[in-house]
Amino acid sequence: MHAILNSLAAVAALAVVAAVPAHAQQDAGRNGAAPASFHGLAVAKLPAVVSVETTQASGAPQTGTRGQIPPGLQDFLERFLGEDALEPFRGQPPQSSPRQARGLGSGFIIDPAGFVVTNNHVVENASKVTVRLQDGRELPAEIRGRDPKTDLAMLKVDAEGDLPAVTWGNSDDALVGDWVVAIGSPFGLGATVTAGIVSARARDIQAGPYDDFIQTDAAINRGNSGGPLLNLDGDVVGVNTAILSPVGVNIGIGFAVPANLAKPIVQQLRESGTVERGWLGVQIQPVTPEIAEAVGLDDPRGALVADVTPDSPAAEAGVRVGDVVLSFAVSEVDELRDLTIAVAQAPIGTAADMEVLRDGQRVTVSPTISRLEPSPTARTDAGGGDDAAPQLGMTIAPLTPETRRQYGIDGDASGVVVAEVKPDSPAATQGLQPGDVITRVGKEKVETPEQLASAVEAARKADQGSVLLLRRRDGMQSFVPIPLDSSQG
Repeated sequence: MHAILNSLAAVAALAVVAAVPAHAQQDAGRNGAAPASFHGLAVAKLPAVVSVETTQASGAPQTGTRGQIPPGLQDFLERFLGEDALEPFRGQPPQSSPRQARGLGSGFIIDPAGFVVTNNHVVENASKVTVRLQDGRELPAEIRGRDPKTDLAMLKVDAEGDLPAVTWGNSDDALVGDWVVAIGSPFGLGATVTAGIVSARARDIQAGPYDDFIQTDAAINRGNSGGPLLNLDGDVVGVNTAILSPVGVNIGIGFAVPANLAKPIVQQLRESGTVERGWLGVQIQPVTPEIAEAVGLDDPRGALVADVTPDSPAAEAGVRVGDVVLSFAVSEVDELRDLTIAVAQAPIGTAADMEVLRDGQRVTVSPTISRLEPSPTARTDAGGGDDAAPQLGMTIAPLTPETRRQYGIDGDASGVVVAEVKPDSPAATQGLQPGDVITRVGKEKVETPEQLASAVEAARKADQGSVLLLRRRDGMQSFVPIPLDSSQG
């Protein structure tokens, strides 16, 4: 980046101060006058911001240093900036020799007892996590829980005595144009403070189903992931997560998970290590202008029900295909994610009034929200001898609309998808990758993770030296032999 100094800057600044319009003065009063310096805030809050250092096994992605491109953002970059925009983010070719990769990120202490918030992508592949405090202490950290859907994680460190901590703010009060301050460890430099404004709210960058990002022009770079975005009171209004950049460094477009979305998730991760979300049981699609006209809406808003899962809360409440959801509980539904977020945050086991447009009439239904169960997976961990599936070293997930969208899998493909591959495992050695679709094990077709696990287990018990998987990748199919250890079982 090039700094440009203008000798007339001081004169121009004086002219601007003298010409601040009335509405700007009112805003300054609401959010606090623009400070002459952020020094006081920085000194007060820096001790609660930490560096997060991770160690990954050979071949694991160094996610702690790539917070600027979460899953799903690649399509966004290509669409607006072209394929060349992805070059700064592409990983290095796989190394032929074993190595340990290091990742760097940021975090902040949210409780004096040593609870630290960071991003999921900073620690998701870590075999070791170390938190470095501003006073120079390095503390081993335990991963209490991770939530890939919102890219949040909770760590716990043990220190002698209480640690400095920050508090959550109300992100709904962070309005466009308000001052914000980001603190983190860009490029491993350690505590770095940058300032900017809220550039936009409720941004959907296609990183996940619950996108509701705060956009800011406060400088965020590699290593800032997981650090706090603070208002002028020093309260956390966001968790810095991603940047949009064709060159891999800050160009003034950064994104943070809003505090009001992060706070309840972080609390659940602290208490149980997992996140419980509500489930309605519908497939929805956007209401286009053409659809709005067809169903009798004055403007395109709401969420159109394309399918209803049998025996789901929606089905039991009488929701029908073709209904347009206009509100859920006390929340208006202007677009898809409004309904997705509202349902996810709804208390399990409680009824929620939902207004739908049906045949030109507004109808209220009251589904009782149930728990969203995680997608079933068949894990083939490297240790132990009593796993439900043999030790191939990969995680398998069913083909759902979400996994098809995440990995770019055609709608007519059948089988199961590889969601994760452990480094140095038999699966990794044979070149399997996340996004590969497994359609057969030997002569047996598979359509669920359980079928794959059973087929591989049967091959192992039959003392086969290897199992033959039919893999589909980029529209091409090929057989991949995976060695088995028949002594395990």
